[in-house]
Amino acid sequence: MTPQRVTLITLGVADLEQSKSFYTALGWSPAEDQPGVTFYQLHGQLLGLFPLDELAKDQGRPDAQLGTGAVTLAQNFNTVEDVDAAFDLALSAGATCLKRPEKVFWGGYSGYYADLDGHVWELAHNPFWPLSDDGSITLLRSE
Repeated sequence: MTPQRVTLITLGVADLEQSKSFYTALGWSPAEDQPGVTFYQLHGQLLGLFPLDELAKDQGRPDAQLGTGAVTLAQNFNTVEDVDAAFDLALSAGATCLKRPEKVFWGGYSGYYADLDGHVWELAHNPFWPLSDDGSITLLRSE
């Protein structure tokens, strides 16, 4: 049986140093920085930055044109103000605004930006999902 978890998310990037600078401007610090790859420690998982062409080779399809935007990464925040502050920080670091944060149909507040390589991030406040002190979310099954 395959465990229900994700341990590593790898983003293919055009320019590793430029992408590292972007995430540094967001306040992120690498947990491991090797030649050709950088890893950020998240809550129980890692986010990796890896050059696009090398990622395609590693996947066993060296001629593939890897795309972006088909997956959304998300960060939830405790308040609307926290969402706005994080969104503004991302824009000041060079992100592209896709949709400014606003009240949304499901009762929360969210917006979207694209990082330097077009990877889409959603920043949200969901009043129905309380965050732990460390910012993580755990949904309990109702039985």
